Amino acid sequence: MESTQAILGTIRHCKPCRRRSNIPSTPHKRTEGENSMNPDFQRYAESLHPSFERLVNMTPVNIASRPAGVPRQGIYLFCEGNKALYVGRTNNLPSRLRQHSIDSAPHNQAVFAFKIAREMTGNLQATYRTEGSRSALSANPEFASAFLSAKRRVRGMDLRYVEEPDQLRQALLEIYVSVALGTPYNDFNTH
Repeated sequence: MESTQAILGTIRHCKPCRRRSNIPSTPHKRTEGENSMNPDFQRYAESLHPSFERLVNMTPVNIASRPAGVPRQGIYLFCEGNKALYVGRTNNLPSRLRQHSIDSAPHNQAVFAFKIAREMTGNLQATYRTEGSRSALSANPEFASAFLSAKRRVRGMDLRYVEEPDQLRQALLEIYVSVALGTPYNDFNTH
């Protein structure tokens, strides 16, 4: 398992949040030429950094060795070595981690492993046509073998998590962690 310092060393351009006490709590009217963030959104964004710090400073575990009492709702981060690879959010952390890594997990549950398998087999382009679709790839023996290997790889990765029951904070924190750590397997494309 990777040290906290190594994970922290991968963080680029991450600055401690700056709190401003003069931000109004009501809708903000901009003056001409002002280019500032909505103050309510800014407060949300600035409040994410302590959770980010707890996440990256957590002693890593893996899916099999995670302790009892894992929070139900929150953000999770998969790493290999000193490289953060994928961040996700969930309202049922134990179940979601299992879905990412059990051998029988289908493509719509083990999405991180599916992305790894796409990379391993050179099937990088998603499609809505039957040929090359997720279902078709899953039925292909070569891809199925790579997908199984990827799920087992995920099972052995370093894992960190932080509790976050608020849905809006979960969504923002997932994006914040992905941007701050440059997680290569996250994308926020619509389908």
